[in-house]
Parts: sequence; structure tokens; C-alpha cells
Amino acid sequence: MKLFQDRMWVIAAGLILAIAATRFNHFGSAVSLPDASYAVFFLCGLYLARFARASMVVFVVLLLEAGFVDFYATSVQGISDWCMTPAYWFLIPTYGSLWFAGRWFALRHTLEGKGLIGLALTAGVAASFAFLLSSGSFYLFSEHFNDMTAMEYASRVTQYYGSYVSVALLYVACAVAIHMTFNFIRNKSAHSASDVA
Repeated sequence: MKLFQDRMWVIAAGLILAIAATRFNHFGSAVSLPDASYAVFFLCGLYLARFARASMVVFVVLLLEAGFVDFYATSVQGISDWCMTPAYWFLIPTYGSLWFAGRWFALRHTLEGKGLIGLALTAGVAASFAFLLSSGSFYLFSEHFNDMTAMEYASRVTQYYGSYVSVALLYVACAVAIHMTFNFIRNKSAHSASDVA
């Protein structure tokens, strides 16, 4: 049990670090990675599903961290606060939906064989839903688009859909690849140790 708890805290620390390292730039640049927030909340649900209380605690910590990073970026670094509107609060259900989707998958499937296809589909649907929830609430509640129809807004915002979902899927794929690599090395080491014994 201690091994699982240790692994849980390593995962939590990695997720917290990912928000800190990437949240400052939504799309990335030559010197920064794109925002990993969608993937981080999905992975929190996926990898911490079996630790229900810890998963909720880490989820709340990640929400607070994301808010702090955004506050720091707009207040101290002078990054535009254009997104800081009443719609900003809808990031809570947006990230909650990603966390829930990861948790839902983890409690029903494995990260092997066909499970990996299901994981890709679940992550893609979850990221798509999160994008629609976030952008839809921004249209409705930000007060920036009072003179724009929903169709005009949709045509403008769809240009960002592909990058949000593909970046989330790429981060999830990297996390799963790292997970599988560690499992392979651990299993190979255990197998080698049993051969020696």
C-alpha cells in the first residue's frame, strides 16, 4: 500500500508542476510549452481515481494553483486580463468535467490493448466537451460579445478547437507513454530478479 501512496504523491507533484510550467501560455511558443491544464485535470481523475479523497484534494489544489497562476500572470506580469470576467468561474465545471471523465475511465477500463483506444476516445470527447463549455460560457457571460451572434462567435472560436483538443491528447499520450515505460522497466527488473533467485 505504501508503494501506491508514494506513487500517488509523485503523480500529484507532477500534475502540480505541469500547471506551474505551462499555464502561462495557452498556445506555447519557441520558449514555452502550450498550456497543459485540460490534460492535467483529466490525468488527475485518471491516475488518482482509486484514491477518492486524495483525488478530490489534488483537484482542488490544481484549481487553486490555476487561479493563482492566472492572477499572477495578469497582476504581476502584465498579461492581458481579457479572460477575467464572470465567465472565468465556469472553468471550475470545465475542469471538473475533465477530472470526472478521467476518473470514469479509470474505474472501468485499463491502459492496455483496446483500453488505450477507449482512453483516446474518452480524452478526446472530454476535451471537446470542456472546450465547448468554456468557450460557450465565455460567449454568454464575459460581456465581450453583446453585439455578436452565437453563429459569428462559433465561427471565430472554432479555429482554436483543434489546438486545444490536440494539445490535451498529446499531453495525455505522453503521460501514458511514460507510465507504460516505467511499468515495462519495473516488470523487466522484477522478472530479472526472479531469474537470479
